[in-house]
Amino acid sequence: MYSSARSVPRTRSRLAALCGALLVALLAAGCGSDDPADPVWRPAGGGGSTGAAGPTGTGTGTDGTVEQAGESGGTGKTISLAATGDVIMGNAPKRLPPNAGKGFFDQVKSALDADLVMGNLEEPLTDDTGAGKCGPTPKNCYQFRAPPGYAAHLRDAGFDLLNQANNHGYDYGPQGYENTQSALEGHGLKHTGAPGEITVVDVAGIKVAVVGFSSYPWSNSLTDIQAAKQVITMATGMAEVVVVQVHMGAEGADQSRVKPGTEMFFGENRGDPVRFSHAVIDAGADLVIGHGPHVLRGMEVYQGRLIAYSLGNFSGGGKSLQSTGRLGWGGVLKVALKPDGSFVEGTFTSTAMNGVGRPSIDPAGKGLGLIREVSAADFPQTGAQFDTAGRITAR
Repeated sequence: MYSSARSVPRTRSRLAALCGALLVALLAAGCGSDDPADPVWRPAGGGGSTGAAGPTGTGTGTDGTVEQAGESGGTGKTISLAATGDVIMGNAPKRLPPNAGKGFFDQVKSALDADLVMGNLEEPLTDDTGAGKCGPTPKNCYQFRAPPGYAAHLRDAGFDLLNQANNHGYDYGPQGYENTQSALEGHGLKHTGAPGEITVVDVAGIKVAVVGFSSYPWSNSLTDIQAAKQVITMATGMAEVVVVQVHMGAEGADQSRVKPGTEMFFGENRGDPVRFSHAVIDAGADLVIGHGPHVLRGMEVYQGRLIAYSLGNFSGGGKSLQSTGRLGWGGVLKVALKPDGSFVEGTFTSTAMNGVGRPSIDPAGKGLGLIREVSAADFPQTGAQFDTAGRITAR
């Protein structure tokens, strides 16, 4: 019923829109599957992984400035989207930043300036639910949480939307996951990542759909490529621009290279990053934001769309994440997209965590240097190009 061919016009064909509307109607009528792998529409403002199925809600995002960047579909508009990698603000109750976290992001706030700002929230925002995954005596097990009120620090930093599709989303069980959604919503923030959840945000008059994926059951599936393509096809019927947030790839200081094939980590299938990213773009996605390895990885331009394979560690408050060497490098990716989703240009601003996991701008640009190196090495024909100031262009 749906076409995933890249030849479909990027202004979204009437066929795609009609098919998306028809599938929404079928789901609303009770024809959807109870299988968590099947896409189920969730309201953009909430509902969580256990919410009732129904047509998606349309969230209203922050209105941003519209830049001029040549003609596109009869207009010169572009929208700017910014994204970071893994975000942890602390680990309650004993490993929280000073001053209750106030000002935690002040040193990077200037870089987080875009029409839509996204981050990968690598911890629940919840009080202790009594369902911590590591139990009372954790050994070689990592669970994180920050107080629900820390959502205010994300809002104050400039974030608009947080991804929950990652391995720490359920650190405090389903209640912790839902508490996180409530905390974000209570501070005017959007979330994405639950199975079938397609979060639609109005960005300067352009509808942007954001969908989160990981290899865990509380998320859209990274490893089921066909199901992933189906969710993206649905998203193209609801928005002009589709963004994928995906937690993929093996972890560690030695994992900056993107290799062909499936990546495993401690027996877990962490997906095939290249195959997944190409597949969702073929299905209609316009930007892929990767995270998960805890190190920066290269960027590629595929079919005119940018793929950032990993944005590394952005913050690890309370020493929650290692900050030595490459594990301490991250950055802010900012891209300009046309209303049809095509890539215009971008910038990468290097950041680094200090000894207690607080992020700051890195004037030495170590992260940028690494991304330039691995993009050229891993994608000699399609790798994004970077100048010394971090400006990104396609080959």
